[in-house]
Amino acid sequence: MSHLDVTIAGGGIIGLATALELAAVGRKVTVFDKGEAMSEASRAAAGMLAGNDPENPYELRALAHLSLALYPEFLSGVERLSGVRVPIRTTRTLQGVKHVTASTHILSEAEIQVLAPGADTDGWHFFLLEEQSFDAWDLAECLPAAARAAGVELREQTPIVSVREQKNLVRLETAAGAFSAAAFLNAAGAWAPSLDPSLPVAPRKGHMLTAELPGPVQMDCVLRTGNVYIVPRGQGRYTIGPTLEDAGFDKEIYADRIHGLFQKAVDLWPLLRSARIAESWTGLRPGSDDGLPILDQTGERRWVATGHFKNGIMLAPGTARVLSQWMQGVPHAMDLSPFRCSRFAASAVSS
Repeated sequence: MSHLDVTIAGGGIIGLATALELAAVGRKVTVFDKGEAMSEASRAAAGMLAGNDPENPYELRALAHLSLALYPEFLSGVERLSGVRVPIRTTRTLQGVKHVTASTHILSEAEIQVLAPGADTDGWHFFLLEEQSFDAWDLAECLPAAARAAGVELREQTPIVSVREQKNLVRLETAAGAFSAAAFLNAAGAWAPSLDPSLPVAPRKGHMLTAELPGPVQMDCVLRTGNVYIVPRGQGRYTIGPTLEDAGFDKEIYADRIHGLFQKAVDLWPLLRSARIAESWTGLRPGSDDGLPILDQTGERRWVATGHFKNGIMLAPGTARVLSQWMQGVPHAMDLSPFRCSRFAASAVSS
């Protein structure tokens, strides 16, 4: 039985970002993925660094701020290691809300039309966020290469079948045989409960699409409401999402969902009536029972990082920093109590 240092289940952005953090301090990391790295929710995402989205739960604020502060370092590291740049596609977001507070600077109709020509603002109030986005497909192409360049062993098409903790190690049964490890992180996203059935995490299916819009009138900022988002990718291409469905592990693309989603986007930005749907896809986001991430130590040598739901891209560098410190025994200042597994037991008792 081969002995490993740190093992991670899941080659998505959470698993690979944490692997990079650990590799940077000299740990030997092996990442197992049941399929291809960055092929599930991480690739399906819109890539918005939406730390100030009013839809975000309040409990995410500190982790989101940490993650956003780390993002320049994270992307530059990925680019240096892989030799491939991850371009920032947008730097501003027009955020629509139904209700406003006195401190919110609401844009005038004229200001909105400068940023999003032709937008239908009926029923919405809009304000401007300084917020970046990138194409998740760009990151998906180079993050695995960056991890390998950092010395991470990436074992794709190698699912972990079971994990159990013994005296001074963790024993893994995989499709490639048995391994022991000094530490183990479950970052398997929606599939995390297959390695720990106590985790209250389930897949939350989302349909998304890319629209191609011809003509000179375009938009270079994200246009987002609680119903839909439209994210420019350049050259007249826009990512549109999402649907939110409890459909188990069904990844089938359904035409009615795609057309319904497209119609929501057209209602918000009628210029899209001239667009064509160029591609569509689905992703399975890992959603916990309360919609918050699960970050915890579940044994002497076992940790978990899952349940990031719609914010896996945005929260990845912060999650990776906190988890890597935790796994090294390095103190971290962030209060992680909102993300600990014990909250579910407390909720069950109170109900």
